[in-house]
Amino acid sequence: MAVKFENIRIVLVETSHPGNIGSVCRAMKNMCLDQLYLVRPQNFPDPEGKSKAMAASARDVLANIKIVDSLDEAVAECVHVVGASARLRSIPWPIIDPRECVSQLAEIAENDQVALVFGREDRGLTNEEMERCNALVNIPANPEYSSLNIAAAVQVLCYEINMLSFLQGEEEKRMPDFYDHPRATSDEVEGLYGHFESALTALGFHDPDNPRQLMRRLRRLFNRAGLDKMEVNILRGILTAAEKANKEKPVNTDKA
Repeated sequence: MAVKFENIRIVLVETSHPGNIGSVCRAMKNMCLDQLYLVRPQNFPDPEGKSKAMAASARDVLANIKIVDSLDEAVAECVHVVGASARLRSIPWPIIDPRECVSQLAEIAENDQVALVFGREDRGLTNEEMERCNALVNIPANPEYSSLNIAAAVQVLCYEINMLSFLQGEEEKRMPDFYDHPRATSDEVEGLYGHFESALTALGFHDPDNPRQLMRRLRRLFNRAGLDKMEVNILRGILTAAEKANKEKPVNTDKA
C-alpha cells in the first residue's frame, strides 16, 4: 500500500528566517508532501517575499501553511509524533534513524495523522518539546559537523518518505507491468529445459554423454531471469523452428 502523504505533516517550531520556510516548502513539494504547520514563526508572513522567492514553484504549499501558537496545537490530531534532533540530549528518549522513523510513520499514517517536528535553526527543540514526541530521529552526518540546515534536514526525511512510497507502491506495480502474461509454472519451465536439451542435442550443440555444465548454466540463466508463459512459448517455438530447419537441411552427398 502506498504511503498516505496527506496524513503526514511537517511542523517547524519558531523558525527565524522566512527563506528557510520557503526552502522547506520546496523540499516538501519535491517529495509529494504538502501539510506544513508553523509554530510561532518569526518574521512570517514576510513582506520582503523571501519565503515566496525560496519556495519557487512550491507556492501552493506556502499558501496553505497553517500557523499555530503552540506545538500541542500543531500536533493535536496526531497519534504519533517524531522530533528531529541533531543534538542528542541526555534524556532517556527513544532515538531512531531516518528509515526506521519513516517506516513507523508510514505504517501509522495509513489510518491516522502523524507529525515530523523540526526545531529552531540555532538550537533545535527544547527538552520539553522533545518530551512531547513519541521518538526522536537523528540524521547520521559528519560527527565533526553534524548540524544540518533545517531545509536540508526536512529534505532528507521527506526523501525517505517518498522512497518508501516508491518501494511500497511502484514496486508493487512493477511485477504486473513487467510480467504482462502469467508466470510460467514449474512444469512448463521444466518442459522448456527438456526441449532445450533434445533440440541442442539434435543440432549437435550438446553432447548428452559429455554434458559438462551446459544445461545447468541454461537453467541458471532462465531461473535468474524468470519466465512467463508467453516467453516459454516463444523459446519453445524457436527451438521447434530450429529442429525443423535442421531436419530439412540438405544432406551433402558429394564424395571427396
